Amino acid sequence: MADAIEDEKKGRKRKIAGTNILSVLYSTVKKISTVAVIYFVGYMQWSMGWFMGPIVLLVIRDQYRKVKERKSRVAQTCALANEEDVVLARLDDLPAWVFFPDIERAEWLNKIVKQLWPNINHYVRDMIRDKVQPKLQKKLQKYKLNGFKFEKIILGSIPPRIGGVKVYETNVSRNEIVLDLDLFYAGDCNLSFSLSGFKGGIKDLQLEGMCRVVLKPLLTTVPLIGGIQLFFLNNPSIDFNLVGVIDILDMPGFSDLLRQLITEQVASMMVLPNKLPIKLSKHIEAEAINMPIPEGVLRIHVVEAKNLMKKDLGLLGKGKSDPYAVLNVGAQEFRTQIIDNTVDPKWDYWCEFVIMDANGQQLFLHLFDYDDGSKDDDLGRAAVDIATVVKKGEDDMWITLEQAKHGLVHIRLTWLTLSKDYSDLRAAIEETQMLQVTAMSTALLTMYIDSAKNLPQARTQSKPDPYLLVTIGRGSQQTFVKKKTSDPVWEQGFNFLVPNPESDTLYINVIDQKTGSGLGQLTYNVSALSEKPNLSVPLQPFGLLKSGPHSKLTFSMHLKILKHGIPEDTQSEAPEGSDIEFSRQDSVSSTGSLDRTNSAKKLISRDSSLKISDATNIPEVEELVEAASATLQSATPPETPTEGLLHRQVSVTSSAGEAGLGRVQLTLRYSIQRQRLIVVIHKVANIPQSKDPTNIPDPYVKLYLLPSRSKETKRKTPVVKDSYNPVFDITFEYLISQGELNSQKLEVTVATQKQLLSTGSNVLGQVIVDLNKFNLTQSNTFWFDLLPEADN
Repeated sequence: MADAIEDEKKGRKRKIAGTNILSVLYSTVKKISTVAVIYFVGYMQWSMGWFMGPIVLLVIRDQYRKVKERKSRVAQTCALANEEDVVLARLDDLPAWVFFPDIERAEWLNKIVKQLWPNINHYVRDMIRDKVQPKLQKKLQKYKLNGFKFEKIILGSIPPRIGGVKVYETNVSRNEIVLDLDLFYAGDCNLSFSLSGFKGGIKDLQLEGMCRVVLKPLLTTVPLIGGIQLFFLNNPSIDFNLVGVIDILDMPGFSDLLRQLITEQVASMMVLPNKLPIKLSKHIEAEAINMPIPEGVLRIHVVEAKNLMKKDLGLLGKGKSDPYAVLNVGAQEFRTQIIDNTVDPKWDYWCEFVIMDANGQQLFLHLFDYDDGSKDDDLGRAAVDIATVVKKGEDDMWITLEQAKHGLVHIRLTWLTLSKDYSDLRAAIEETQMLQVTAMSTALLTMYIDSAKNLPQARTQSKPDPYLLVTIGRGSQQTFVKKKTSDPVWEQGFNFLVPNPESDTLYINVIDQKTGSGLGQLTYNVSALSEKPNLSVPLQPFGLLKSGPHSKLTFSMHLKILKHGIPEDTQSEAPEGSDIEFSRQDSVSSTGSLDRTNSAKKLISRDSSLKISDATNIPEVEELVEAASATLQSATPPETPTEGLLHRQVSVTSSAGEAGLGRVQLTLRYSIQRQRLIVVIHKVANIPQSKDPTNIPDPYVKLYLLPSRSKETKRKTPVVKDSYNPVFDITFEYLISQGELNSQKLEVTVATQKQLLSTGSNVLGQVIVDLNKFNLTQSNTFWFDLLPEADN
């Protein structure tokens, strides 16, 4: 026993001695290598930049990887934990039901999804292989990256998590059920692929977005629901990590490219106007769930931008920028032209978006500085709720850019409804001619392509791989490719903006993917729909030209004329036959005085060529306004100081306010979905005139959020030179939670750029708005009296 112990001790000593020898040798070699490298660098007369450059890049890459891995671990932990643990662990990123009272908890639904996850796994895996992979191959080939193929698709055991469910009870057809799911996925998926001879993979995939589920049509027989439509209102956020040999490229180059391509593929399948339809009952036609039914068209005029950031490097420091704008609504995207070497670009760019669901979709505006050969620099971004434009009918706004030090963008938006009355086409054509913009449309054609029969064979050995290419005006869209069949069934719907139905023609070509040869074609004059009931052709077969004698294509069409939408407040408030427009508000102005309508502006704008924005400076208009106000006042009972009393607000005022310092007009609204407080500075009226006619103020408006009053909450309008009634019409936004909103106040200060001689101060007046006293879930426009500046 003693000998064994002694042998063990000797073995340990030999092991320690060997380890010490290896460590000494390693240390010696390391020092010799360091000296040799230093000597070699000195001998070659290299700069230290050869060492510092790679070291800096490695450090940045290492930090980049660590941040992504930490986010992924946190996301997966939250996906696995129950909801109470999520709330405690991530107080800064709570589930939707915490913030929004109309969104309910969905733990029961998460348990169902968890049990269904293995089955969903198979469905999603097939979808990735059959639909996503071919499109990624085609996209990557444009970047000289060939041979992309998924080798292994494992979605793991962690299912998506639903943070809350909102079921819509109002403004919903009785033939459908609409609900929103706050969807979040951070699973343990493992997707391996090959690309240009290299092996790589995607792990730690994360996806987050608001998914809408529409159950329609409702049936009187089991299963009671005819089909399901799944789609995202806006592009979901997607993130992942690359692994394998391609991990070397996991820097903001290839990784961003792959992320962009994957986002595009998701958008092409499940982001409006694209939907993922699932038919549940054989008793309904596929057209009922596959036909796209838009709400209207949003016409946008990107006018200009001001005071953008300087991103280009010049000889004497910072140069200017080469700005352009990218506009997105769901999966639809438009891009303005590039304006070289300016921070005040004027684009005068027009585009139109087909809107499938105004109550939820948003317009995203992203500005970039174009850099040839490198990644474009970010100049800021903005977002607009389309529902607010629908309520107003049209809007003209200056928006402050987010995620930018400074910058404003000027856009005009018009909401166009869809009419079945062909006589409305004349007004639509006249408007486009007046605008002198060739990119504008006058109608919308909705088309549902069901199937084709008896297509000819493009090859003698096998059946064709047909798809349809549909073209009208400037727009072209194509169906999916159906493999090896002469009787393809597509069951797809499309929307086409039509410049002029009286002269445009619909062209349909059936093409074989393998050979590129035509299998048949069809032309249809859109003007023929004017003679059809409700401007539509029901689902029916049409013969194909340059095809087989029995070849048929089955589809349906619906034509709608674009017509200006009527603002909701006008519909609800204005008496029939009246030219006076009212907008109902939920609170009084700071003085409690009753404001009147801008009927005079409306009358002038209808009966003359004067612009509404110029009408306030005309004496005759002022007289009309005063007459309208007197008429209304005589017909309106005296108001009482009851909180919450409904009042009518106007865009002009003759009062200088309680303190005689003038008044400021603001629109206040809170977007629950975007967590934004939106403040629109319209105008300042009746600033007291100076006795010195040369001492006219140059007013501007400055905002702060109280009680913090920090630089982060400061907002400032441009200066209007020499005016007692300046008009701004500029929109500012604050990122703020709904809980914090109730404890905030908005400080509005009207100042002048040049100091007034009479007061020795540049502050003309101030008002502090208590946000807790207003119902900001609706858009509210108020006149506030300016008061002397408060002591801070």
